[in-house]
Amino acid sequence: MPIITLPYEDLEELTGTDKDTIIKRVPMIGADIERIEEESIDIEFFPDRPDLYSVEGVARAMRGFLDIDTGFREYEVKPYKIEITKDAAIEHIRPVFGCAVVRDINFSSASIKSLMDLQESLHWGLGRDRKKVSIGVHDLSKVQPPFRYIAADPGFEFIPLDFTEPMSMREMLEKHPKGVRFAHIVEDFENYPLILDANDNVLSFPPIINGTLTMVNENTTDLLVDVTGLGDEVYTALNIVTTALAERGGQIEFVKVVKADGTEHIPLDLMPRVKILKSSEIDSLIGLELSTEEIIKQLNRMGFGATELGEGVLEVMIPRYRADILDSFDIVEDIAIGYGFDNIPAIFPMNATVGSSHEISDIRSAMGEIMTGLGYQQVMPFTLTSAKVHFEWMNRESTDDVTYVMHPISEDQTMVRTTILPNLMEILSMNQHRELPQRIFEVGDVIVNVKTGLHLAAVSINAHSNFTEVRELVDAVMRERMLEYEVSESSDPAFLEGRRADIIVNGKKIGVMGEFHPQAIVNFGLGQPVVGFEMDLMAD
Repeated sequence: MPIITLPYEDLEELTGTDKDTIIKRVPMIGADIERIEEESIDIEFFPDRPDLYSVEGVARAMRGFLDIDTGFREYEVKPYKIEITKDAAIEHIRPVFGCAVVRDINFSSASIKSLMDLQESLHWGLGRDRKKVSIGVHDLSKVQPPFRYIAADPGFEFIPLDFTEPMSMREMLEKHPKGVRFAHIVEDFENYPLILDANDNVLSFPPIINGTLTMVNENTTDLLVDVTGLGDEVYTALNIVTTALAERGGQIEFVKVVKADGTEHIPLDLMPRVKILKSSEIDSLIGLELSTEEIIKQLNRMGFGATELGEGVLEVMIPRYRADILDSFDIVEDIAIGYGFDNIPAIFPMNATVGSSHEISDIRSAMGEIMTGLGYQQVMPFTLTSAKVHFEWMNRESTDDVTYVMHPISEDQTMVRTTILPNLMEILSMNQHRELPQRIFEVGDVIVNVKTGLHLAAVSINAHSNFTEVRELVDAVMRERMLEYEVSESSDPAFLEGRRADIIVNGKKIGVMGEFHPQAIVNFGLGQPVVGFEMDLMAD
């Protein structure tokens, strides 16, 4: 989950209250305080609330929650002055395109940092590390409309951000740090995405890097925001970024996109979504019989608009930046948050029962204690994944014991995992900005042949990781489990030949360990040796 740094001075100015009040109340909207510093506070928000990935978003939410500024927040959007043409050839490369202009912004170093942090958090939270969504922000005064979104020859040259000399787009994928990291997203295409102005000046090479020409600084007042990607998350990201800038006093303006066939499209839509909510749903879910007036009050505290349609029926207006609201249950949850979980009376259960912990819970707890004691940090990745990550990136062949999702909503979540190690490698990939060594583990469910299993897996990344490290780790785990084990030669292609071994208990293979193959390390965008193991906790 993303950790957002909120400077007190900025937060107090945007919220309209003091830092002590914010620190006391912010956990009640669904956040964990990581650390409190002298000048700022670090807060971890749930991944389903990308609208809170910035100082502006947190301030907006807290103003409502603290009854400073309640109700549905409307943003004025002015008619378009700028248009962008979209090349037909881009449709099979990176087809979904959103953009808007935000004018009259008074930037400071703090607000620029907040904007950059919001971009990177959205790249992770919505964009799957830029694959599904990438965001560019540009100083509009440095370029000349109209703009063009095209599929360009990889030999096209410009000066990328943080560089002083031009290089070709192909060279950027080989030499620029961002290009090396994200090359896998575009390198298989014949042409690459590019956004140009009327004079062929480069704004962006999405999802890799912006041009240095449009870099934002404290003198920037007008911004062009572009978002490219593969699905509707593009428009969600556009809504979040533009409304965050509007919280700074910026004036939002539509941009018209003209496709190759002449059709026109306005990608920015800040009109509220509307859902019908019955008070009976609230009663059944949170156990409170709230009056219609109280329900509307709590919805307003959480940034919704609400109107009573009839006895026990409400029309709820949902802000477009609230990507997490998928069903009426989500709205009811926000009503409970607004009301305050601490204000919901505790009721002693009507039925008295005697319980005991489940065997699997005992195993999970014991393994957690063992791995934590060995210096590893526990993580909880998703159980849904894709065949590309699960098999291809791990150098493994597809197997026939997989449970696939019948109607996946994303190409990144098409199957239920059969092993845990690919998930841990993904987490390492997402945390390359953190210092080394990194040692993480999970005790989690897998589905093999439509049966649920329980696995333990761990990985370690640092410059000196080797087979000895992982063998000593497995020795320690098995000693704590009081299990005798043997090793035998492994053929798992995820690991290096000669530096891998199967874990054998009572003549049966229960797991594997070793040094990851360099190709697997590169597939996940990592640049240091990685070792790891995985074992079936129910097999012995």
